[in-house]
Amino acid sequence: MRQAFYSAVRGAADVAWKGFQWANRKVPARSFHPAWSPEPLPKSHERTKPPLGFPRRTDSLCPVCTREVRDAIVKGQEDLKALIDGHPGEIPADIVQRGQEIWMVKTCPKHGAFEDLMSSDVDFYRRLEGNFFGRDVRIGKDKLHEHGSSAIRYGRGAVLTVDLTNRCNMMCNPCFMDANQVGYVHELTLDEVKKILDDSVSFKPRRQMVVQYSGGEPTMSPHFLEACAYAKKVGYRLVQAATNGLRFAIEPEFAFQAKEAGLDMVYLQFDGTTNESNAHRHITNLFDVKTIAIDNLAAAGIRITPVVTVVNGVNNHQVGPIFDFCLANHDKMGGPAFQPVSFTGRDEEVSDEARLRQRYTTSHLAHDLARYYDGRIDPYRDWYPLGSATALAALADHMKGPEADFGQLSCGCHPNCGAATMMVANAGTGQWATVMSFFDLERFFRDIDVIVDSARGKTLTVTQLGLSFLRNFDEKKAPGGLTPLKMLELFDGKMGGGVAGHTEQKKSDWRITSIPR
Repeated sequence: MRQAFYSAVRGAADVAWKGFQWANRKVPARSFHPAWSPEPLPKSHERTKPPLGFPRRTDSLCPVCTREVRDAIVKGQEDLKALIDGHPGEIPADIVQRGQEIWMVKTCPKHGAFEDLMSSDVDFYRRLEGNFFGRDVRIGKDKLHEHGSSAIRYGRGAVLTVDLTNRCNMMCNPCFMDANQVGYVHELTLDEVKKILDDSVSFKPRRQMVVQYSGGEPTMSPHFLEACAYAKKVGYRLVQAATNGLRFAIEPEFAFQAKEAGLDMVYLQFDGTTNESNAHRHITNLFDVKTIAIDNLAAAGIRITPVVTVVNGVNNHQVGPIFDFCLANHDKMGGPAFQPVSFTGRDEEVSDEARLRQRYTTSHLAHDLARYYDGRIDPYRDWYPLGSATALAALADHMKGPEADFGQLSCGCHPNCGAATMMVANAGTGQWATVMSFFDLERFFRDIDVIVDSARGKTLTVTQLGLSFLRNFDEKKAPGGLTPLKMLELFDGKMGGGVAGHTEQKKSDWRITSIPR
């Protein structure tokens, strides 16, 4: 009876939605010009997307040329402007299919041929590119001249990463930044940090809402707490730190000091759920140390996102257990962010043989999780490019109104850059399911484009959103106890309360989590 009721509601919502869009077509859509943007925001059809598909040619870099020019700049043999004006190491590259794999191949006139695996599954790769909805905004030359080259970086609302220091309290591999290895200390002064933050919020569009302090180990900087406080002072609403967690484990009071200063979240280095799976970091009890850091950070009210550098043959077998660990400790941490290894820093001179052996792509992650969970996470249904979620940012911007000072974080990265799967989990029952297993997320994202393009008032916008939720929610496939209304509340919490008008999410056993790459 209940399922029949929801089936009827779903059908009625679909009819009402189509009728609403007939009215939208009859009444011209308005422009939406928030205070944080110098001009009205573009409609969905005015946005662009990069060239996709394969085979195709793209721009790339020679890994040897880039190292050579960097070393020359450090030694004073080359001016820093060479990176801006000289385009060192830029070479064309071809993205091609080989059997069921996608590869990038390129040739440097000076250093010869290079090739690397981009995806182990051509169908998975094709799906990600097919669900890239074109979130980047075309910026004319006049705007680039007016705002400078930083307009692209800040205007899109990407996370601003500030490397406070190259010092670290660990000496491990892999290390993307080559911390403690270059023979000198490079550390920003507090005045330099303040200038970076001041500059970053001076541009329009003012989408930049997130700053992440990194390093080295950012907590080793003598200015870490002051940097957190100043970021909040100038308007950053979310302050993060990419950390190994050691200082938070050793000094419990430091977590409370950081929270008071303004630290909201840590991206915690986390390679596995046993000491053995962390052994390549050269600390024998590192997992035990991580659990202490997690407890201390959670006690201070700092949100935790475990960041997992996945190296094939080292810890790829841990991707399932790590997600299990996150679900079991849902009261302390969010879902894991998997980061397939990048061969930079201490690993930049890796041999071709070792690089291909250790390479771990998003497609590997999707299939490993599918096997671990017996198909409950489907590689061809449940994964979307990260940029797709900017539909939610666009909706939140509209709901917050034209008077808002800052726009939502809107990551329009290339579909080859990363992907994620969203899921709902119940803290009380332990139930979980991918959102896409019962909710048509692809159509919902396209519905949001229609809603935002129409630029109606809040009442009509919420009405359209409700109809979209009802027509895309399949109650027969949803976990028991999860209704469309509860699902809408979960999304509202993710958007900062843009629909309901409050910033605190209602208390509920249900929550939305994700597994991004």
